[in-house]
Amino acid sequence: MDKKLRTKDKILQASIELFNQQGERAVTTNHIAAYLGISPGNLYYHFRNKEDIVRNIFKEYAKLLESRVQPPKGQAEALDSLAQYLDVVFELVWRFHFFYANLPDILSRDAALQQDYLNVQKVVQSRVVSVLQALNQAQVVAIEEADIPDLAHTIKMVVSFWVSYLKTQCPGHQLDKQHAYWGVLKVLLLVKPYATEQSLPRFERLQRHFTELAGEAPL
Repeated sequence: MDKKLRTKDKILQASIELFNQQGERAVTTNHIAAYLGISPGNLYYHFRNKEDIVRNIFKEYAKLLESRVQPPKGQAEALDSLAQYLDVVFELVWRFHFFYANLPDILSRDAALQQDYLNVQKVVQSRVVSVLQALNQAQVVAIEEADIPDLAHTIKMVVSFWVSYLKTQCPGHQLDKQHAYWGVLKVLLLVKPYATEQSLPRFERLQRHFTELAGEAPL
C-alpha cells in the first residue's frame, strides 16, 4: 500500500512539473511515464488517463487552498489576513500555474472538473468577502457594503487570470515565482484607494514588502 501511494504521488508531482514547464496540452501520459522511468501500464494502474491526473491535481490544489486561506479571526488581524490571503493564493497559483495559464481550455474538456472549479470559486469568493468585511469593520478601509461582493469578484478575476495575462504580455519569456508577487501588488492597488487615513501607511509598507519580493517588474 505504501509503495502504491508513493508511486501515485510521484506521478502527480511529475505531472505538475511537466505541465508547468511545457504546458498541459503538450504533455501526454507517455511523457509522464518516461519522465518517471515507469511503464505506461504502471501509470494507468493509478490513473485512467491524463484528465484523471489533472482532476487529482486540482483536488490537491483545492485542499491546500481550503486549509491555508482562512477567514480573519478578528478585526485586529484584518490587514494581516489580506496580506496572508494574497501571499498564499499567489503562491498556489504559481505552484499550479499550468492550470491558470490555460484555464478555459482545460475546464472545457472536463465537465466534472469545471463543476469542481466553480464550487471552489464560491468558497474563495466568500473568503475574500469576509476579509474585505473585516477590513471595513476594523476601519482599515471604507467601502460601501453593497460594493464588497463586486470588489471581491474583481480581486478573484485578477488572481485567476494573472498568469495567462503575463503570458500574453511577455511572449517567449520564462516566468518565475517572482512574477506572482507582481500580481499581489496589483490586488493591493485595487484595495488601497479605499484605505482610511490612519491605515494608509500600513498599506504602503505592504507594497514595499511585496515589491522587494517581486524584484524587477515583468511589464
